Amino acid sequence: MSRAPVIARRELSSFFYSPIAYVAMFLFLGVAGYTFAMKDFRPGQPIAMRAVFDWMVWLFVFILPVLCMGQLAQEWASGTIETMMTAPVSETDLVVGKFLGSFGFFLVLLLPTLLYVILLRIYGRPDYGPIASGYLGLVLVGGLFLAIGLFCSSLTKSQVVAAVASAAILFAVTILPYYASGEAALPTFWRRVTDQGVFARYADFSKGVVDTGNLVYFIAITGVFLFLTVKVMEARRWK
Repeated sequence: MSRAPVIARRELSSFFYSPIAYVAMFLFLGVAGYTFAMKDFRPGQPIAMRAVFDWMVWLFVFILPVLCMGQLAQEWASGTIETMMTAPVSETDLVVGKFLGSFGFFLVLLLPTLLYVILLRIYGRPDYGPIASGYLGLVLVGGLFLAIGLFCSSLTKSQVVAAVASAAILFAVTILPYYASGEAALPTFWRRVTDQGVFARYADFSKGVVDTGNLVYFIAITGVFLFLTVKVMEARRWK
């Protein structure tokens, strides 16, 4: 995968020239900042970031598909994918490079939220353990969502279709299980299914609990979607 870092740098730099990326960043930081101010940064509240951590996951369901929608779909639509495929670049290089580039921008997206930690430190004595594990959980969730978005982008030439498909999958694995778990009459089998939802797995991180099973869950499913994306690219190469 010698070409992957080059593709990752190109992909990361392209986000800083995209108006959509800046709009997504503005919306994310605006909602996250409002949530922090109204929920976590108030007198009498625990000195932590539980509320903003939880809300960030909901925001990712709708924001990350927008960031990912053009990663491969735009390449297919513009025809630049053909040039890339004839170059000495493997499908694995391309997919990993695209993923790392978008993951780098995702980390940039999270970076300003460290200001919340500074404010908590100024006005109180926060417990850094749960905050650190909360950010770890966000990084894992973000990686999984980006892998799903990249997979959807590989399936179509339409960025809108890619974004909608990605958001629908993320809604189905994150928000739907969360609300379904609150149903008292839910059968035992389906309750076990909802326990495997993304938010149920992420909740431990936001509470300060780093479980090996949850780490494996996020890393494994992220790897599966990246693998599927590589296979889609290999199949489309020979069409």
